[in-house]
Amino acid sequence: MTDLGKVDRAFFDEHIYPKLGADRDDVAVGPKHGVDFGMLDLDGTALVMATDPLSVLPRLGFDRAGRFALHVVLSDVAVSGLLPTHLAVSFTLPPEITDEQFAELWSAIDEECRELGIGIVTGHTARYGGVDYSWVGGATAMAVGDPDDVVRPDGARPGDVVLVTKGPAVEATGLLTTLFPDQFDLDDETLAAAQSRLDETRTVRDAVTAAAAGPVTAMHDATEGGLFGALDEVAEGAGVRLDVDTDAVPIRPGVRETCEFLGIDPWLSTSSGTLVLTVGADGVDDVLAELDARETPVAVVGEVSEGEGVYVDGDLLEHPGVDPSWEAYERLAANDAAANDTAD
Repeated sequence: MTDLGKVDRAFFDEHIYPKLGADRDDVAVGPKHGVDFGMLDLDGTALVMATDPLSVLPRLGFDRAGRFALHVVLSDVAVSGLLPTHLAVSFTLPPEITDEQFAELWSAIDEECRELGIGIVTGHTARYGGVDYSWVGGATAMAVGDPDDVVRPDGARPGDVVLVTKGPAVEATGLLTTLFPDQFDLDDETLAAAQSRLDETRTVRDAVTAAAAGPVTAMHDATEGGLFGALDEVAEGAGVRLDVDTDAVPIRPGVRETCEFLGIDPWLSTSSGTLVLTVGADGVDDVLAELDARETPVAVVGEVSEGEGVYVDGDLLEHPGVDPSWEAYERLAANDAAANDTAD
């Protein structure tokens, strides 16, 4: 079976990277495996952009589902250190979505964009046969700013300090326990803690706050492949070595119990909302203080040095490749469908 989730680095380097259209001088950051955004330099103005698929999860309620979907898209631009400013969105909706449901979804996206100062500049909205809620289109988030203010994805430098916010499997824990609560044999307190992780899957304010506090050299959102995947991609992008101590990494309540129940490795599981940051040593205290002021869990977990690769607790890490939370979602969804068929 073909692996679910993003293509791996070997596929990207063989099939995608050699075929990127015309070479243009204004492309300052182009596509690269594990890099969140691209950037144009337009005569001294940076246009940072990232494109992602949209997934709508009706079980969250259409308001909450809209906000969740939007922030997944915004995160990839926010790690540039610039606040997202514009959004283009295309909806390919399933036939069964009602006008009222879409209105609730769209109103939530509109409210979030207004709060963040994001203008919606273009889009497409239609219903099509053969579509389900798993993927209902795509969106491109953009940010306009000064190129000197952009935190480049390849910017980690020897001597920098590695910080991590929130820790592993925040998204996998919050999302799966919220979507399929009846399938988890967890006590009520643990389940509630796990479900509350879903509200931590946002990075925009954390990323912009950290970048403003100073000198952040690289940021990456720990999505597919989890925290270990994000660390590997930061090191690979900059051509440096990271040494990381897992005992120093924050672990949010409910994460260990959820991942143990599912039989998945939390360090490899998607954790949208978790940031990996490399910071110049003289700015670490300022970044920690500003994130603490936002009540964002954050810790110093390692350091950057000459060399290559990620060493976790002294051992060389290999990129995880496949994110186990995809298989866990498929399994839970299949169980849920079977239970509903039996009930019918």
